[in-house]
Amino acid sequence: MESFKKTPHISADLGDIANIVLMPGDPLRAKLIAEKYLDDYKLVNEVRNMLAYTGYYKGKRITVMGSGMGMASMGIYCYELFKFYNVDAILRIGSCGSFQEQVKIFDLILVDKAHTHSNFSKSQNNTDINIMQGDAGMNEIIKSVALEKNKSIHTGTIHCSDIFYNDNPNMNELIEKHNALGVEMESYALFHYAKVLNKKAACLLTVSDSLVTKEETSSFEREQKLIDMIEIALESAIRF
Repeated sequence: MESFKKTPHISADLGDIANIVLMPGDPLRAKLIAEKYLDDYKLVNEVRNMLAYTGYYKGKRITVMGSGMGMASMGIYCYELFKFYNVDAILRIGSCGSFQEQVKIFDLILVDKAHTHSNFSKSQNNTDINIMQGDAGMNEIIKSVALEKNKSIHTGTIHCSDIFYNDNPNMNELIEKHNALGVEMESYALFHYAKVLNKKAACLLTVSDSLVTKEETSSFEREQKLIDMIEIALESAIRF
């Protein structure tokens, strides 16, 4: 049997990371979740300050780890977690921009499909697929938990972009073609690697700004005020 070797980006020992991982983009949000919700947690990674904590939520062992911003960063961390740390399922919990007037600030979006114009899959394994799906079983659990908590969730397609500052004049055509609820930058890479490595992945988002109304939230609000999403994610994680 090949001996375990730590990866270039994660310093945790084998066994330090649970088989279920919640991944906010911001490592400080991972720290907040661990401190507020997990029992007997410990810091298991701080390479590049991409903080990861493993602890217990209602008796279930869970790891919470930042992913960083963009598909490249998410791709590195989710691949290493799936491939080398025996992680079975990752739930991304992040923020996004809204493309639809009815999708308001702080609304929740459960990603059914992630669409991208990126060459991520083509570059990674020469598959030219621009839509990836989240795990249906995980999504059903998330929806049932939200229903129990009497929280509304929009379910649908998200556009996963390589670009944050986007001057593409055809963006409205893109929105209309795929009926995307919003835009973020990580879900496609997560779903891609879950498919490649035969793992499970889902993505639950909170709307942090609206491309329709131009409303925005502050960095403090994005770090501290995403409680509905976090609590739904934790309750779902103990059922995965």
